[in-house]
Amino acid sequence: MTRTDDLLKVVSSRITPKWKRRIALVASGLAIIGLSFALRAVTSDKSAEAQLPNPFRGKPSQEQPAASQQSGTADNAEMPRHERPKHDVMAVVNGQDIRREALASACVERFGEEVLEGLVNKRLIMHHCRNRQVEVTDADIDAEIDRMAARFKIGREQWLQMLEKERGINIQQYKRDILWPTLALRKCAAEQLTVSDEELQRAYESQFGPAVKCRLIVVNDRNQAEQIRRQVIDQPADFARLAMQHSQDVNSASIGGLIQPIRHNVGDPNIEKEVFAMQPNAISSIIPVGQQFAILKCEGHEAARNVPLEDVRSNLIEQIQEGKLREVASALFKELQESATIQNVWNDPQLRAQNPGVVATINGEPIRYEELAEECLLRYGEGVLDVEISHLLLQQALVKANLSVTDQDLNEEIGHAAKLSGIVDKNGQPDLEKWIQMATEEQGVEKEEYLRDSVWPSAALKKLTGGAIEVTQEDIQKGYEANYSERVRCRAIVLGNMRRAQEVWGKARQNTSMDYFGDLAEEYSIEPTSKSLRGEVPPIQRFGGQPQLEEVAFELQPGELSGIIQLADKFVILKCEGRTEPVKVNMQEVQQILYEDIFEKKLRMAMNERFEEIRSRARIDNYLAGTSQAPERVKPDAAAEPRVDSAVRPTSGTPTPTR
Repeated sequence: MTRTDDLLKVVSSRITPKWKRRIALVASGLAIIGLSFALRAVTSDKSAEAQLPNPFRGKPSQEQPAASQQSGTADNAEMPRHERPKHDVMAVVNGQDIRREALASACVERFGEEVLEGLVNKRLIMHHCRNRQVEVTDADIDAEIDRMAARFKIGREQWLQMLEKERGINIQQYKRDILWPTLALRKCAAEQLTVSDEELQRAYESQFGPAVKCRLIVVNDRNQAEQIRRQVIDQPADFARLAMQHSQDVNSASIGGLIQPIRHNVGDPNIEKEVFAMQPNAISSIIPVGQQFAILKCEGHEAARNVPLEDVRSNLIEQIQEGKLREVASALFKELQESATIQNVWNDPQLRAQNPGVVATINGEPIRYEELAEECLLRYGEGVLDVEISHLLLQQALVKANLSVTDQDLNEEIGHAAKLSGIVDKNGQPDLEKWIQMATEEQGVEKEEYLRDSVWPSAALKKLTGGAIEVTQEDIQKGYEANYSERVRCRAIVLGNMRRAQEVWGKARQNTSMDYFGDLAEEYSIEPTSKSLRGEVPPIQRFGGQPQLEEVAFELQPGELSGIIQLADKFVILKCEGRTEPVKVNMQEVQQILYEDIFEKKLRMAMNERFEEIRSRARIDNYLAGTSQAPERVKPDAAAEPRVDSAVRPTSGTPTPTR
């Protein structure tokens, strides 16, 4: 947990740790499925892990004993099962096979340790349930699916489709890896999940009670904090400016230190007591948080929301029980692990020789490599296959171009990333070892995986892109204006459909006050951060990547309302608060910095376009995902075809977008 995350607990602000630059997997766009919190809490929570060292550093054994598990068949029958069709070939890329065995091995290399923890934990739950004659039936699972769908006010099929589309979790995976363990634990811990009236009242106050609107400054030095506090006590109006200049938390600093309103019962009681005693424009004491120091300014108080307790009682009870269930799960796993005999067979050469094909045992019951590989394939197969397809496409393209990626190329790519991030030694040279350590720790991967999935694709694409990247004087001028010229301070409301946007725009036109616009943002905006901050968004810059939005913003005068701006499938309404002061810096002083930044962005764009070209011209049959792609034929005059924007911004004051 970062220091800023500590502060998050203190002031209930959703602060994100400072972003660190890292090499991304440029080619594949891999997005590993993030399972729900329930799965993490139940099957692979770090507080409940099986304490097995990584057993996958060597090459997995291919020997598969015929003997069945001692009790695995009976236990596994308690959980919903899902078997993928066992095709031997998972994909064919330009006539070259990716076979099941190779894909399973790739999944185990990336996720074996995590999945093994889940298998061990689920096996422990099964033993615990069996010993207490606790059973989770298909009817229980179906009822839970219906309950979750009703909770989100959508139909059962819509709920399952949303899980698969947005989370990549199919119905069998949902039943087996999320619902079954959760329901099993809930039944085992039923007596410990009761909710008292006092707990209910505290939860109600934390969500619907009064709140204090605040701004925040976080710095690393106590003396600096004291100096800033003296300044803002003398001039409270300068707090926003000083937050933008000095606060270490980038997210809140970008909007003048604004954070989400602070409520009761969500953090340190002493800090909450101080905050709720503050009057508007009052400045807090200096609050130590880890090795950082925070200062808060009261922007005003919000009254409790007019929501009857009875209307939200069931939801609050459910939330409290879920929190208790996580605590119970942690304690139960600790107890089960301490009472069980768990052996890491795969990391012990002697045990591995005695138990071929086994990766671990629990009370003498084996977990086999085949089971682990199939579970990894089930959970992560499609995502990893996409990575393997991307790797193979790049390898084929390199062979066709008579190119190769050498160790020197990899070192240069690592050095480039280190230099971009400022990770250099005392002589100003890239510190490769320090960068690799930082990158692997941040991504949670081994060095070999980092080199294979992040560095190699980037180095390969640079080779394949070739040619010089041109940075023009016009590019530098635009970069200068984007970074150093004035910006427009606006509030924004983001809507999901035109009808609602027109309704909200009409209300904003009737009442022109900024406070009322904030009320509308809080009530209607579908973008969570600006919604919670009453429409506050970072100042809009020129050449920031959204020309329609920027053009409208820079035409607005203070207090003026924009028309409805259509951006893809969203609709935005702006209200101008004024302009920021331009940064006083001569362009010649920053020209080299701008050149390097623009060059890097153009290079990455060219690499991405090159990969998309390689992929579009490939024949890819993905049998795991059930998709097939034929090579696209490039039209001779395709480059000459004009681009047509899908939407044109409306004129300020017009409630409907034009085309």
